[in-house]
Amino acid sequence: MDGLFIREAAIRWEKIPAHSYLREVPGLRGLERLRFARNVTFFVGENGSGKSTLLEAMAVACGFNPEGGTRNYRFSTRDTHSGLYEALRLVKGARRAMHGYFLRAESFYNVATQEEDYADAAHPSRRYHEKSHGESFLAIAQDYLRPGGLYFLDEPEAALSPQRQLVLLLEIHRCAQAGAQFFLVSHSPILLALPGAELLEFGQGPVHPCAYEETESYRITKMFVNGREKILKELFGEAEASP
Repeated sequence: MDGLFIREAAIRWEKIPAHSYLREVPGLRGLERLRFARNVTFFVGENGSGKSTLLEAMAVACGFNPEGGTRNYRFSTRDTHSGLYEALRLVKGARRAMHGYFLRAESFYNVATQEEDYADAAHPSRRYHEKSHGESFLAIAQDYLRPGGLYFLDEPEAALSPQRQLVLLLEIHRCAQAGAQFFLVSHSPILLALPGAELLEFGQGPVHPCAYEETESYRITKMFVNGREKILKELFGEAEASP
């Protein structure tokens, strides 16, 4: 644990208004603190369970722009991030991250546009808009993921083919082995299989560690691949029977 940049995240609920929607988010309700033990931590669980909300708050509390980018990015297309970061206390390790990036699928277009605006002769644009969506996502990883960095990735698989997810998996593993720390929200059974990663399950109950084989992403994907015809028959049969 001595090599981690962030060891713990604690929510100070007294700083969150009584009427705030944050108190009703299933995965956050009653959560006081999370301790991190690995260089790579995945937040897993169903949509709306609070995974991305916590990831965003942690990134903003570390100085990253809410819409993504490096710590040098300072812009706002639309102010939609929650106020959770103001109530979040991060316990940091002795080391300081030399690099970092916050990648979120939903606002990547805005970040790619801003990257062009920030470019100059000394820092030419990487022209992410001239690449396909998947190519630009992977280019971000290859351009910014480095040893000794702190990274927050929100559904990085969104634009990646399974083959490109394997390339990203390798990049994450390589950097983590060299001292980088990652926090990721993901539904990808490929990325979640990263050896040595910690998986934290967000759901109706308390956030808790879970095994890879216990994740919904793995179980449903396995069930579908092994029983595709039966599942589709039942699924479409139910749909046709509905009024």
